[in-house]
Amino acid sequence: MVSSKKAASAFLERLRAETRAFSNLVATSDGDWVVKGFIDVFRNVYTISDDTKVVSKIIEIMLFPHFAAFADRHNYKMVLSREQNHYPDLTFIDADGRKYAVDLKSTYSTGDGRVNTMTLGAFTGYFRNRESTKNVTFPYGEYCGHFVLGVIYKRARMRSDARRVHTLDELERIPSVVRDLAFFVQPKYRIAKDVPGSGNTKNIGAVNNVGELVGGQGPFAELGEDVFDDYWMYYMTLDMARAVELEKPPYINLKTYVEYKGKLTRK
Repeated sequence: MVSSKKAASAFLERLRAETRAFSNLVATSDGDWVVKGFIDVFRNVYTISDDTKVVSKIIEIMLFPHFAAFADRHNYKMVLSREQNHYPDLTFIDADGRKYAVDLKSTYSTGDGRVNTMTLGAFTGYFRNRESTKNVTFPYGEYCGHFVLGVIYKRARMRSDARRVHTLDELERIPSVVRDLAFFVQPKYRIAKDVPGSGNTKNIGAVNNVGELVGGQGPFAELGEDVFDDYWMYYMTLDMARAVELEKPPYINLKTYVEYKGKLTRK
């Protein structure tokens, strides 16, 4: 039996190979998203918004049959998330019982080689208690690999009038709300940054530089997954620190984390 590390690496390469065809599945030859809107039983077409959650969910639905075919080809069992807010979106289980977590994430380009910040799941709850079954398909510690399948897109400049109902005959003339969709797959730790995703949330943030995101070159990439796990398992927001009667968190970024760990070592 191959090691879990080698199995996770093989799974990653297979998934990357699979995603190379995804852009052609969801976009026209001109780069426009093939989805134009929703159709009712009266054959009316209603345009959609470019909200990230809406775009992400529709792409997820479109790709599910391809994920199922991917699982069949490689003898994986595919398990879908039971609830929308459960981690991960997809679980693949190989013939030896090893589990691989795949979370689907989408974001849009903001220009200058950057994207709107994505979040990579909680750093509390199941992330810290790795035997917990709350809000997770299987306990976090049972997975031998945690991966993000991301899509980056551009918001279209031309918008359809949302107040207007279209017909199927007009389908090809309805502007797509997004275009130039590009997919990537990376281990979660390689695209994580050292601060939460946004505001006071308890979610891990992702790097927002396109090159770092697609290339898996975040601050933990060279440090490794063990450092990533240790950093985020003990990271505290100001409220979390005060709840355990600390004046401030022990560290707030990688620089102060290294200083803090050094102090612990010297004790």
